[in-house]
Amino acid sequence: MGTDIHGFIEVRNSYMDSSEPDDDDELFTRWHPAIALDHVYKARSYAAFGCLFGVRGGSFEPLAAQRGFPLDASRAATRAFEWEREDSHSPSWISWAELEEDWNSTESIAGPSAPEPRLTRREVMRDEDWSDVWSVMAVLAKRHGAENVRLVVWFDN
Repeated sequence: MGTDIHGFIEVRNSYMDSSEPDDDDELFTRWHPAIALDHVYKARSYAAFGCLFGVRGGSFEPLAAQRGFPLDASRAATRAFEWEREDSHSPSWISWAELEEDWNSTESIAGPSAPEPRLTRREVMRDEDWSDVWSVMAVLAKRHGAENVRLVVWFDN
């Protein structure tokens, strides 16, 4: 049985969401859903799952393993996670700032003596699978700041 990833790209700002009936406070900064992950990612990349979240192994120490579902997640992400919670595992999240900081790392689990050529994290996160995710996150980060954009995920088997 395969492992699939689910989640949302979120942005933190004081946007008033008219689709939420009780969202009437523009001054309250919180996380909002930018797009469901299923709209921009439909692959099953175990190397990437491991590299980022420690799910299904991988050659890198994961950046964001076992962080849990964020308590301040957007309402849409929270509803989706709650809907799928019984069949889900390994919820976590990672900010665009964290990804940018470690893109070019070649520090594998095997350590600095790993045989060449060594892939960077960016190369493990194959563009043919992830480019749309990174594009959306990069555009949002340019507008709102890298620390205000994150990917919230969970997995199922």
